[in-house]
Amino acid sequence: MSPPDPIPILDLTRYDADLKCDVARAVEEVFLTGRFVLGPTNEAFEKALATALAVRHVVGVSSGTDALLVALMALGVGPGDEVVTSPFSFFASAGVVARLNARPVFVDIEPGTFNVDASRLEAALTPRTKAIQPVHLYGQCADMSAILEVAGRRGIPVVEDACQAIGATYGGRAAGTLGTMGAFSFYPTKNLGAAGDAGAVATGDDALALSLRSLRLHGSTATYFHDRVGGNFRLDAVQAAVLNVKLPRLEAWNERRRAIARRYEGLLADAVRAERIALPVEIPGRRHVYHQYVVRVADRDGVKRRLAERGVASSVFYPVPLHLQKCFAALGGREGDFPEAERAAKEVLALPIFPELTDGEVERVAEAVVASLMP
Repeated sequence: MSPPDPIPILDLTRYDADLKCDVARAVEEVFLTGRFVLGPTNEAFEKALATALAVRHVVGVSSGTDALLVALMALGVGPGDEVVTSPFSFFASAGVVARLNARPVFVDIEPGTFNVDASRLEAALTPRTKAIQPVHLYGQCADMSAILEVAGRRGIPVVEDACQAIGATYGGRAAGTLGTMGAFSFYPTKNLGAAGDAGAVATGDDALALSLRSLRLHGSTATYFHDRVGGNFRLDAVQAAVLNVKLPRLEAWNERRRAIARRYEGLLADAVRAERIALPVEIPGRRHVYHQYVVRVADRDGVKRRLAERGVASSVFYPVPLHLQKCFAALGGREGDFPEAERAAKEVLALPIFPELTDGEVERVAEAVVASLMP
């Protein structure tokens, strides 16, 4: 009897036949129009996403990284400025700050949610703080009430890094719509994924939306007339077409992710009680959409290896906190500066979670996890 098929961390080939046909038809329509950059397909997606998020403006851009970058550019972030963010995130959260010759300033995370510890936020602010950029890591919002209270009192704009949190909510409001602006990524692995790089910025501010639209087009407001230096941050129409087809399915996909998370919770309950593993924490009032299902285990690398031996893939997001990355050595970060972020980097392990994962596969993953935790 042959062993069961390996279980991947993600499988982008399992889309149903109807979706594949709808995507192919939408892409064909773009080719028939010949409008490959901006144009009506992009406008339709921006309008549909703005409606879904209940926000005034959505501006499509070329990636989640560029969404963060152009949002900070719209705020005028530049040399000498500081942007406060998390040390435990994908590189872009701090990389875009450095690209503008500004300084990323880190605040340690909460051990339960992996998001910025808002109680530590105010101590990180200085007269040079130009923006606060909380990260909604793994699909759950940071403590936005506390963050917005500090930011509002100090008059500092808030840019939400919602690149992993499309569909998440905080107090009933969509992630990416609570602050001054919100950045989204539609990289293919995201809950709402394009067929390549794509992103968007959401805002309720008319003036900022106008600035974002100019900045994504080299700072132009009229053809060949440039009021400021922007970039080529345009979302191409093929990606917008793919996203237009997928957007109506997002809610069902997110609900399936949540159902898988609940199943993991039940199957791993004994291991939790034995304190061999810690599962994701969903804070009341914050809808988690589980872009990643991230557990904490003491022997992370050993567990990861034993899972692979049992045919179950897993991943580490992220093994090195940003303050310890080589490229940021000039910032003077040292081990011990942000102990919760550093501890998380040693313990986190993402298990398979995607809408097409079968119930049988979820049970196999849980069984492999339990076996891999045994001494």
